[in-house]
Amino acid sequence: MKNVSIFSKFRTFLIPLVALLCLCKIGHTFQRDRVVRFNNASSELLLNRHISIFKDASKKLPINSVKQQNFAGYPKDGIINLGATKDRVWLKFTVQNDTDDEDLYLLLQQATIDEAILFLEHSNGDVLIDTLGKYKPFEERAVYAPDYIFPINVKKASNATIYLGVSSNDQMQLPLYIGSKEVISTKMSTKNLLFGLYAGAVLIMMLYNLFIGLSTRNGSYIYYIVYIFTVGLTQAMFQGYAYMYLWPNSPWMASRSSIIIPFLSGLATIAFIKTFLHTKTNTPKLDKGINVIVICYFVGLFIGLFDVFQGAIVLQTMASLGIIYVMYVVNQIRKKGYRPAVFFLIAFTLFFSCVIAFVLRNFNLIPYNGFTAYILEIGSIVEISLLSFALADRINFYRKEKEASQAQALRISQENARIIREQNLLLETEVDKRTKDLKRTNESLNEAMYNLKQAQAHLVESEKLASLGMLTAGIAHEINNPINFVTGSIKPLSRDVDQLIEALKVVEEIAFKDIPEESKIAELESYKEDIDLAFLKEEIQLLLKGIQEGAFRTAEIVKSLRVFSRVDEDDLKLADINLGLESTLVILNSMFKDRINVKRHYDEIPYVECFPGKLNQVFLNLLTNAFHAIDEKFKGKQGGKITIKTYYKDDLVYISIKDNGVGIKEELKDKIFDPFFTTKDVGEGTGLGLAIVSQTVAKHHGSISLVTEEGKGCEFIIKIPTVQPNDNQLNNENVQSGEEFLSK
Repeated sequence: MKNVSIFSKFRTFLIPLVALLCLCKIGHTFQRDRVVRFNNASSELLLNRHISIFKDASKKLPINSVKQQNFAGYPKDGIINLGATKDRVWLKFTVQNDTDDEDLYLLLQQATIDEAILFLEHSNGDVLIDTLGKYKPFEERAVYAPDYIFPINVKKASNATIYLGVSSNDQMQLPLYIGSKEVISTKMSTKNLLFGLYAGAVLIMMLYNLFIGLSTRNGSYIYYIVYIFTVGLTQAMFQGYAYMYLWPNSPWMASRSSIIIPFLSGLATIAFIKTFLHTKTNTPKLDKGINVIVICYFVGLFIGLFDVFQGAIVLQTMASLGIIYVMYVVNQIRKKGYRPAVFFLIAFTLFFSCVIAFVLRNFNLIPYNGFTAYILEIGSIVEISLLSFALADRINFYRKEKEASQAQALRISQENARIIREQNLLLETEVDKRTKDLKRTNESLNEAMYNLKQAQAHLVESEKLASLGMLTAGIAHEINNPINFVTGSIKPLSRDVDQLIEALKVVEEIAFKDIPEESKIAELESYKEDIDLAFLKEEIQLLLKGIQEGAFRTAEIVKSLRVFSRVDEDDLKLADINLGLESTLVILNSMFKDRINVKRHYDEIPYVECFPGKLNQVFLNLLTNAFHAIDEKFKGKQGGKITIKTYYKDDLVYISIKDNGVGIKEELKDKIFDPFFTTKDVGEGTGLGLAIVSQTVAKHHGSISLVTEEGKGCEFIIKIPTVQPNDNQLNNENVQSGEEFLSK
C-alpha cells in the first residue's frame, strides 16, 4: 500500500542482518578509559563511538545486574541502528565535560521508542535515575518535547557514566545527541518549525481538495482528504507530536498507535485507490486481490492489539506485498489508456524513491542529516501535491470526454434523423401489414388472457385446498387426543366389567349354598375384600367419566368444525362472529399449543348478515399469518401473544386480530393485499392469502386496515356492516369484484 507509516517501517525487512551484526558480541570488549569528550558547547555532539551495548532478553534485569554484564562495542559509524528487536537494549558510555556549561541535555531523537531508562553515575558516586516512554503520561516529562530529552548535570573537567536502556516494538534507530540546553532547545525548535510547515502544507492540501470536492461533488475527493489526513497523522505519530498533543494521558493509545494509525492509513489509501482508479470497473479481477489485502490488514490489527511487535510485522509484510501488487494493478490500468493512472504512477514512484533513500539512510549508506531526516515528509508532500494535480486533471479529462460524447451524440442524432426520414417513406406501406399482425396478436392475447384467468382461478382454489389441508391436520390432531383417551379406557373398562360379571357368578353360588346366613355374609365379605370391590367400582366410574369427557370433547370439535365450515356459505346468513372466531381457534389449537398465549376480548355484538364460511376463512388466514410471524420471531419458543377483540359501533362490527410477531416493513404495507405478493421464501406461500381476505371483506361491503411496526407485530382491523344490501345487488358486486381480482 502507498502508506507512509508502512514505508517508514519498511526498513525492518531490509536490515535485520545489519542489526544482528550490531548487537552480536564480536570481541569489542568495553574499555573504561574510552570516554566521550564534550568540548564544544555551541553545537551538539552525535554519540556513536565509544558506546557499548548489551541486550537484556528478559527486560527485567535491575541496573546492578546490568552493570555486571559484558558490554560489546558498537562497531559502526553514523547513527546507531539496532534493527527490530523485542529485547531491552542497554547503551553504556562515559561523558567527560570539557566546557564551562554544566547543565547538559541528552537527546534521543526517536519518538517511536516505547521506553527509555537513564541511569547517570557521577565519579563521586551520585546516581540520577529518569524514565521516559509511551507507558507514562506525557506530563511527567521534564522537558516538554516530542523526543526524549534527559537533563544531565556533569561538572566541568569531570565525567559521568551513563546507562541508557531502550525498548521498542519498532525499528530501533537511535540518533543520540548531547549538548547544552540552548543548543538542544534550538534543535527542537527547528524540528517544531519544520514539522509545523509540513502540517500546514497538509492542512492546506486538505482544505483545497475539500473546496474542489464540494464544488464538483466528486466522492473521490472525500477519500483523498481522509488519505491526506492519515498520512499527516502517521508522520505526526512518528515524530512524537501525536502523543504530545492528541493522547498525552493515554499510554495504551501511545503504545498501540504504531498499529492503529498505519492500519487506518492503509485502509484510507486502499479506499482512495479504488475510487480514484475505479479498480472494480477497470480491473475487476485484480480488484478482488485488493480486497484480500484489506482482510489481511484487519488480521494485522487484531494481532497488533494483543502483540504490537507481531502485529507490526504482519502489517509491514502486507504493506510490502501490497505495494508490489498495487503497482502492478496501476500499471495494468495505465496500459488501458486511463490517464489518471499515469499521474498516480509518477506520484507513487517519486514517493517510493524517497522511501528508498530513507532505507539507504537507515543502512548508513547515505548520511543522516537535516534533509534525510525529513525525507519521508518531503516525499509525502510531493506525492500529495501530484495526486491533487491528478484529481484536477481528471476533471479536465471528464470535461473533454463529456464534450466528445456530446459531439458523438449530436452526430448520432443527425444520423437518426436521416434514418427516420427514410423509414417514414416505408412506414405507410407497412401500416396495413402491421394492422393485420396486430389483429392476430389481439386474438392471441385474448386467448392468453382467458388462460391466465383460468390459471389464477386454479391458484385461488389451490390456496383454499392448502387451508383445507391445514384445517384437516388441525382437526385430526384435536380429535386424536380424546379418541385416544376413549380407546385407551375401553380395555381396562372391559377387564373391570368381566371381573364384575365373575363376581356376580360367585355371589350367586354363595347365595344358593345350604349354609347359615351368617356364613354366607362372612364369605361374601371375604370375597369383596379379595376383589377389592370398592376400588373396582371407583375405577369403573372414572373410566366411564373419561370416556364421557372424550366423547364430549369430540362432539365439541365436530360442532366447531361444523360452525367453521358452514356448507351453506352460498347464502347470506345471520351469524355470531364471536362463535366463528372461537371455532377457528379450536381448529388452530394444535398449531398454537402452549407457546402462544391467545387473549380473547369478545363484546356482546349483534348477529351479522354474512357468508359465515367465507368469514371463517378470513379469520383462519389472519390467525395463520399471525402464527407464522410469531414463530419467525420467537423460533418456536414461548413469548408469542395473539389478542382478539370484537366490539360494535355505528352499525358496524369491528374485529381486531393483533400479534407480537416480526411485523411488516413500512414500505411493504401497501403491497400486502396484492395478489401473489408474499414475504415468505419461494415455495412457502402463494401470496393469495391476504388477497382473498381483502376480496372477501370487500364482498361484505366492509374494510380491512393494518397497523404495524417492524419488529413489534401487526394488528388487522376488520369492519363489517351488520346488514348487507339486497341479494341481487350483492351478487352482482360479488361477480364484479371476482372479475377484478382475476384481472389483477
